[in-house]
Amino acid sequence: MNIAFFSTKSYDRTYFDPLVQKSPHKITYFEDILTVKTATLAKGFDAVCVFVNNPVDAPLLKEIAGYGVEVVALRSAGFNHVDLEAAKTHGVRIFRVPAYSPEAVAEHTVALILTLNRKTHKAYNRVRENNFSLDGLAGFNLHGKTVGVIGTGTIGTAFCSIMAGFGCEILAFDPNKNSRVKEIGGTYTDLEALFSRADIISLHCPLIPQTRHMINRESIEQMKDNVMIINTSRGALIDTSAVITGLKQKKIGFLGIDVYEQEDNLFFEDLSDEVIQDDEIARLMAFPNVLITGHQAFLTAEALQEITKTTLQNLTDYEKGREVKNEVISD
Repeated sequence: MNIAFFSTKSYDRTYFDPLVQKSPHKITYFEDILTVKTATLAKGFDAVCVFVNNPVDAPLLKEIAGYGVEVVALRSAGFNHVDLEAAKTHGVRIFRVPAYSPEAVAEHTVALILTLNRKTHKAYNRVRENNFSLDGLAGFNLHGKTVGVIGTGTIGTAFCSIMAGFGCEILAFDPNKNSRVKEIGGTYTDLEALFSRADIISLHCPLIPQTRHMINRESIEQMKDNVMIINTSRGALIDTSAVITGLKQKKIGFLGIDVYEQEDNLFFEDLSDEVIQDDEIARLMAFPNVLITGHQAFLTAEALQEITKTTLQNLTDYEKGREVKNEVISD
């Protein structure tokens, strides 16, 4: 297949180039994000390949379908940025990478927790300035703490396993209970109990209408004082305004996020010479107890290899007329 590859980064080419040479496909790389304005770049291609930061809405799908594009290949597990009904209407197939490396995201979640808790980022900066003072660097033992895990799919379960190794009590919430969580000593409970009992709350659920802004003013009020909230799943699980209020009132003691609900115009780009126009993320970055990474949790060699392999396999299966097991279809 002839593939137009959008939002290209150096690490994409590092992993796609060697495998595409061994495949029947041809890739043309574009640094641009795919939009209605840039859709003419897709003219003459059989498929487009986009990342999770690229909205694929109805106008865009209509545009690329008119250029003969048959497939949108997502380099991501999430597909909430795709208008599936519009894809069906315009006859465009949607493929995704459902699981690439759950351990990558789970381990990054733990990195956020440890950095926020033990303040290693602050200690690093101090020592580089010959400041070896320990004032203000006290943390707490993870051993014995209660960790609330919302969403126990492959990533959430991998995270539960790691935290159980620290000696934490695991409280879990998911409509679909995972036997592995119970095997490692986790206990399923309702959201109210999880919010009220957990010292650390980590989000690992998909973004659907029922989970949008599940961390809001009401749920924060149910939480322990000084609670730590971590989100490496989808930005809109958190009501940013409510979290800012919780931080100002010192109800939330720590916040670690690798995703942000307005990240489309921010993440994956170097904006170091620009003034950030998003007042909410600017406010978040001003808090000393907030740690933000730019959708980095997936970024390991193992994950990138699996994303590359699965993306190309999806396209090969389609081209050969085989069932594409990773196709996303509108209900």
